[in-house]
Amino acid sequence: VESQRTIGYGTRMVTANCTEGVILLIAQSIVGSMIDAMMVGCMFVKISRPKKRAQTLIFSKNCVISRRDEKLCLMFRVGDLRESHMVDAKIRAKLIKSRHTAEGEFIPLEQSELNLGYDTGEDRLFLVEPQIICHVINRHSPFWDMSAESLRREQFEIIIILEGIVEATGMTCQARTSYTEDEILWGYRFEPCMSLEKGAFQVDYSRFEMTFEVQTPAASAKE
Repeated sequence: VESQRTIGYGTRMVTANCTEGVILLIAQSIVGSMIDAMMVGCMFVKISRPKKRAQTLIFSKNCVISRRDEKLCLMFRVGDLRESHMVDAKIRAKLIKSRHTAEGEFIPLEQSELNLGYDTGEDRLFLVEPQIICHVINRHSPFWDMSAESLRREQFEIIIILEGIVEATGMTCQARTSYTEDEILWGYRFEPCMSLEKGAFQVDYSRFEMTFEVQTPAASAKE
């Protein structure tokens, strides 16, 4: 303990004449340095734990449904408030909704996967700027036969899960949010929150939640 923590020995000290003492002093210094490094690492991991990192990942308060590339799409926005970005970020969405089968069986809270671009790799994100995540409403989508009017009568919840690796610690971080049928805006689109100023893109997070109304058919994608 004296060799590891003190800045001087006083009158008693290890000399070159004591070989065993020199070897013991070197071993003690190496072990002490390893213990100090482990303690600093534990403190750093505790301070930058994934739970706090997840609080810097934000989602829009509403989903919107409008046309994009001549296809009806359900969209929401996600952003990262930190300058250090997550590595290998992936996003998933599940629809939780009860239903009756053709045989009359009641299935409570059935979970259905919403395709956010798994086939094309669009579900893997690099959050250098806020991104609008898009689910194309096609014949494989649970919203295929849902219109603007029937949407108001439905009862369901969409669970969004964003996972990634914290660059500084290598630990997995997960952030979640959800949207109910009352939080989906039919016929709206998100306001742009990025602008080009002096040769560089600037992000205005005060516009992150803003939407504006666009002309969108009230009929379902099937119709």
